[in-house]
Amino acid sequence: MAFFQSSITVLQTLVTAIGAGLGLWGAVNLMEGYGNDNPGAKSQGIKQLMAGGGIALIGTTLVPVLAGLF
Repeated sequence: MAFFQSSITVLQTLVTAIGAGLGLWGAVNLMEGYGNDNPGAKSQGIKQLMAGGGIALIGTTLVPVLAGLF
């Protein structure tokens, strides 16, 4: 059972880190779009930022619920 708890913790960290990375990448694209006045980069940046935030939210809230299933 300790292995399962450990794997849930690793999965939570991994999903949160991927979401944070995507959100950071989106923020960079968003700032680049504002700097160059490029609407395409702004649109892509806000989409990536929101997607990264959603993935990070899933990692922090939904993944720990998996521990309660077993």
